[in-house]
Amino acid sequence: MKYSTAKPGFPAGNPIANIFVIIIGALAIGVSVVLGFVAFVVLGSIVAVLAAVIGLRLWWFNRKLRRQASRSESDNRSAPGGVIEGEFHVIDDDRDRKD
Repeated sequence: MKYSTAKPGFPAGNPIANIFVIIIGALAIGVSVVLGFVAFVVLGSIVAVLAAVIGLRLWWFNRKLRRQASRSESDNRSAPGGVIEGEFHVIDDDRDRKD
């Protein structure tokens, strides 16, 4: 259903009231944009700080694990039956071939 009025525009008949409504509406929109931007910056800062803290914690944990692994490798080298690192070469043996 379509409604029509005889006077389109602002409901107040006073032009000074219309000007105040326009000014207050523009101020309300401006304040909401500024507050929205501030909230966005604050939330972005919180997310950035949390990401930095988590990243630092993961780096510290990986560093501790690497240090612990290097200690266990040095312990394994001195212990008998530990891992022996070295190179090897595959020698082609003719005895396994069937012609």
